[in-house]
Amino acid sequence: MAKGLDSAGLTFQQDYFGDPAGWAALVRLLQDIFGIDIGPLQQLGGPDPTSMPFGWFDTEGELAANLSAFALPFILNGRLVHAAGLQSGAVRPQWRGRGLYRDLTVKALGWCERQGFDAVILYTDKPSLYEAYGFRAIPLNPYEGTAPAPTIGATPARPLLPANADDLALLQLLLKARSPVSTTLSVAMNAAMFLINTQLDPDVRISFLEDCQAVIAWKIDGTGRFSLLDVVAAEIPSLAAILGGLDIASASVEVLFRPDKLGWTGAPQSFEVGTTLMLRGLGDDAPHFPAMLSPMADF
Repeated sequence: MAKGLDSAGLTFQQDYFGDPAGWAALVRLLQDIFGIDIGPLQQLGGPDPTSMPFGWFDTEGELAANLSAFALPFILNGRLVHAAGLQSGAVRPQWRGRGLYRDLTVKALGWCERQGFDAVILYTDKPSLYEAYGFRAIPLNPYEGTAPAPTIGATPARPLLPANADDLALLQLLLKARSPVSTTLSVAMNAAMFLINTQLDPDVRISFLEDCQAVIAWKIDGTGRFSLLDVVAAEIPSLAAILGGLDIASASVEVLFRPDKLGWTGAPQSFEVGTTLMLRGLGDDAPHFPAMLSPMADF
């Protein structure tokens, strides 16, 4: 047992996503603690098949505490990094102060090390919790700039609705064959996270550009400013082609990932959000340039 662990009345389990009761317990935990409903993920293909959850369960089958690890390979400066992500970290209020989360963190990181991952990343609103485990904060920098002239004559995009079976099948097919959205910093595969993020933020729009065989995740605010969140395609189209297909004439554009494949150059901006991206591993090879992972990869 981890130092200072008080697990009286609880049972440790791991790898329980194949058990409907275990999955339902995690859905309730995240709903109760964060107000986030990951239940729809079951209708969108299920949780990431590489997921390895760690949890302490009470005698009623409720999750008192959980932390899940999963494979999250990402591209860094043109090379594939064999990385893991940590997500769904939560402890019910009545079980806090017993060392449960510290115990799960040690177990999850030990599993990641045994699997041979080169790095571990996570998002948190409590970065100090993870610094003792060798994590360090990575600044998030979107890019902003003048919008390019939209490509003329593009076939109009159509909305893509993941709740529609045909649209979901198309999206899953494109997610399997996607290219990283950036050659300098980008997740390589994140189908489950992309799919659930289409449901968690009602402002996110998902559109299909048939000419480019590309799925575009985007927003537009009340001032008409266009924000590009992600592009799912075997070949990333230019920003001009994206704007042409969406029939958007925006004066300025915000791109929430490194835009090196878009045929467009913006200026990096600071990004103040409630969560911090943290990285463990890679040493001096860690990113040292303005960038961020697509919000559709948030976990």
